[in-house]
Amino acid sequence: MRAYRGRLHSGEGPGEQVHAASFLRKRELVLDSSLKRDSIELARILTHEMFHFVWWRLGNPNRLEWQAILEDEFARGAVGELGWSSEARKKRLSMEDRHDHTRLWRDYICESFCDTAAWIYSGVPEHEEFTLKPRFRKTRRRWFDQLTSHHGGALRI
Repeated sequence: MRAYRGRLHSGEGPGEQVHAASFLRKRELVLDSSLKRDSIELARILTHEMFHFVWWRLGNPNRLEWQAILEDEFARGAVGELGWSSEARKKRLSMEDRHDHTRLWRDYICESFCDTAAWIYSGVPEHEEFTLKPRFRKTRRRWFDQLTSHHGGALRI
């Protein structure tokens, strides 16, 4: 599958190769059939996609808290991420994107949230895409623990 201009396409052509996509307004997920053969990737990617729905309902105060964590990571020189989708976006960010909170920045924040959730909740403890240093992972996990504790241990999707 390929994502191009907000649509999914099969086969060769323009766009970015993806294994899944979320359509929030339709409340639909699309998963590439190849994931049936790889339970680890299925767990990670399905969890990531489900958390797009959580992000959508999260509310601005919590989103701003998450953004502050990422801004602090940048200030401390953090490299790496907890998944390909956030890592790829992080590498494309400029100082202006971060300062002006551009669409690229906002997309990165969302993808980072979803990749972090997949790292925490998918049951996959280690993966080659988990390149963020442990000290930064610890802060992210603590934030998710606080978030779920404020919502009675559950998050709406």
